[in-house]
Parts: sequence; C-alpha cells; structure tokens
Amino acid sequence: MKPGILIISHGSRLAEWVRLVDESAAEAADAVAKQLAADGSSLQSEVSSEVLFEASYLELVEGRLIQDGVDRLAAAGVTDLFVLPLFISSGSTHVEDIAQSFGFPRGIPDYEGDMEPFHVPDGIRVTMGVPIDADEEIAQRLWSNLQELSDNPSQESLLLIAHGNDLAGFYERYERGMRMLAEQVRALGGLARARTAMLLPNEASGVLGEMLEEQPQETVLVAPLFLSSGYFTTTVIPSRLTGHNYRYNGKALLPDSAVARWMVRQSLQWLRGLEV
Repeated sequence: MKPGILIISHGSRLAEWVRLVDESAAEAADAVAKQLAADGSSLQSEVSSEVLFEASYLELVEGRLIQDGVDRLAAAGVTDLFVLPLFISSGSTHVEDIAQSFGFPRGIPDYEGDMEPFHVPDGIRVTMGVPIDADEEIAQRLWSNLQELSDNPSQESLLLIAHGNDLAGFYERYERGMRMLAEQVRALGGLARARTAMLLPNEASGVLGEMLEEQPQETVLVAPLFLSSGYFTTTVIPSRLTGHNYRYNGKALLPDSAVARWMVRQSLQWLRGLEV
C-alpha cells in the first residue's frame, strides 16, 4: 500500500499566492510523517515509502493542474489517493465540480458540473475529503487576525465576509458553515454578536448597515474569510463597505500554520482509516 494525498486549491496568477499554499502543503507533509512515526503507526510498516503529498490547482498554474497532480502520484506508485479540497466552503461549486470529475455522486442533485472527468489509473482507490467549513483552529486563526483591531470585545461585533455562492443549495451550504465559524470566533473573542455576509450575492454593505443601525454602540470588526490575501481582500471588500464605519485589516488565513494543521488532521484521519 502506498498512500498519496492530493491537496487541491483554486490557484492564482500571483506567484506569492501559490507559494503560500505550497509551503503550507509541505508543512503538512512533514507534520504527518512525524506524527505517524511518533505514534508507532502500523501504517509505517505497510507502505513502501513515506506518504506522498502533492499540491495541485484548479486553474491558472501551468503544469500544476489537478490531472498533473494525479499523474505524478500515479507515476510514483500510489495505490490509495486522498483528494483534499483546500477551499473555504462546501458551498463552493468548485468543490462539487471536483468531486463529480473524480466520479463521486452529485452532492446537490440538481447540479451537474461541466469539468471533464479526471483519469485515475485502474487500481487506485480514491477518497474525497471535505473543505474547511467550520473548523476550530481556523476560527482561532480568524480571531488572531482580529485581535489587533479589538480593544473592548464586549462592545464589539464580528462581520465575517466570504466570496459566497448565489446558487440554490450551494448558498445554504456556504451560509451554514460561515455561521458556525462566525459563532466560534465570537465565543473565542468574547464579542457581543456575529453576523455573516457573502460577496456573491452582494450582501456585505446591507448586513453591515443593519448591524450599525441595530447596535450603534458596538464597533464592527470585519474579517475576510479567504485563503490568501489578494484582490477580494484588498479591493472588493473595502469597496463594498464604502460609507460605513468599521475596523478592518484585510488579513487572510495564510500565512499561518493553522491551515497546515487542518490538512494534517484530515490526512491522519484518512490514513488511520486505511490501517483499519
């Protein structure tokens, strides 16, 4: 048995964006190897070499697309493949597209993706992981990002903003995960309230306006729920909130080890399932 872990994220034309994901994947690979060794895992005696990690991208990164990653792992002799979608939410159509292209049943019955099926050689067993949604360590990272903006948590509220998805079924998935994550952040910081808003549909300005009107004595801390900083965190969110009073620093999840630790937990759970 030779397990391989294919980490898939969206991709970017920005080399820094890709570098941060690659470094996080490498950190996760190192941590998984160390944890298995420390556990004295029986898996170590069953595999021909270390667990292989491969970071690949949905688009925009030449030579590093999903099929490229599958091909490299297959060429290295992988027999069991764990597909780990490094996306913010299960409400992303990208996550559903990827799952369908690996041959998994539709998660939302009325949605049919338009991606071509991936070629996975016969004999390789594929398991699909889940995206971030609501995760305790990601909540801790979000609160860490906000702490420099906070001086009186009991008189402050949180507005968590993500890209979102306005398609039926996907919107509800996105909203559910965001609300759970926002509540975790609120509790960690001792904040008075928490709300969520998506850029798609265009909710951010309306929700922030409601918060300021309903609780004018509270300062609103705005947190972007994005993997890495870029156009959405630096330009789109501030432009959508023009005219409102709020605090914002634009910090994303990366760079930080919380993302790598999320990969490690998912990977170890799968690997230990292989042992059974």
